[in-house]
Amino acid sequence: MCDDRHLRHVARSRVWAAWRDLVTPLSGIRQNGGVPQAPVSDEIAATLAGFFFAGSGPSHSKIGSVFVGAGYGSDDPYSPRTQTPNKEGRVRTVVLAAMRRPAQARNLIDALLVQLRVYGCFNPEHISYDKQKVRSTQLAFTRVGWALSDEGILSPTGAIDLDTGGREALDEHLERLRRSTDDPGLLLGSAKDLLEAVAKFVLEEFGVPVQKNADFDYLWYLARERLGVLPEQVDAALPGANNIKSILQSSWKIAEQTNKLRGLQGTGHGRTLPTGVSADMALLVVREACSVAEFMLTRLARG
Repeated sequence: MCDDRHLRHVARSRVWAAWRDLVTPLSGIRQNGGVPQAPVSDEIAATLAGFFFAGSGPSHSKIGSVFVGAGYGSDDPYSPRTQTPNKEGRVRTVVLAAMRRPAQARNLIDALLVQLRVYGCFNPEHISYDKQKVRSTQLAFTRVGWALSDEGILSPTGAIDLDTGGREALDEHLERLRRSTDDPGLLLGSAKDLLEAVAKFVLEEFGVPVQKNADFDYLWYLARERLGVLPEQVDAALPGANNIKSILQSSWKIAEQTNKLRGLQGTGHGRTLPTGVSADMALLVVREACSVAEFMLTRLARG
């Protein structure tokens, strides 16, 4: 019993050990061993600075504290005596400095985003909210392998590396997909990738070797079999057995059809939806795929 608890503790620890996002890599993303580059670029410097245009945004003192806390205080050109440059110039200069010394760039960007969220820049009901600025910033992060949610939360994108991210990569991406509403075409591809990664993770936990290019359907059959959730594994003597079998079969159908819809998008990294699939339908598919992924991971955790 102690050994079982320890193994489960280890599995849960992996849930919170590291993360991306899984989102299908886009043109312009540069990755090193599955880890995206630092979340800084000329475009990111410009778009983040835009939140401070004409004196808007968090105060000089708050952004100064951010720079110092992230280790870029010496790169801040601000002079309290002359009160120059303005906030927009300060932010642009320091983010560009983080491009040259990216070790703490993630901490810098996260801290800036915290201040922007507190100020209301990601709250559609706040006077400081500017949808175009938010969208421009999201696109800037996307181009370097990062995703900025509508709420101003930053997370990496790219294929899940189960060796380094493990269960955490799955759980964090699952939560991000649940929150996302933008770009249904891209989300549909991400949902398929999540489902495939979940199946591989389940098999890894059971010690089942998985070929790199294993078929999606085959992966899911093996994963379901190991978890005991194939319809034919349901005890026919159980009350509601037929209903349970139907539900389990439906859960597989969701995974199967998500994969097939993703296939209709082509083999490239385009985000267009398959003909006949509306944005709201794609979001429905994504939400249901998330529920199926969560069911499999919960079943695994319960042993």
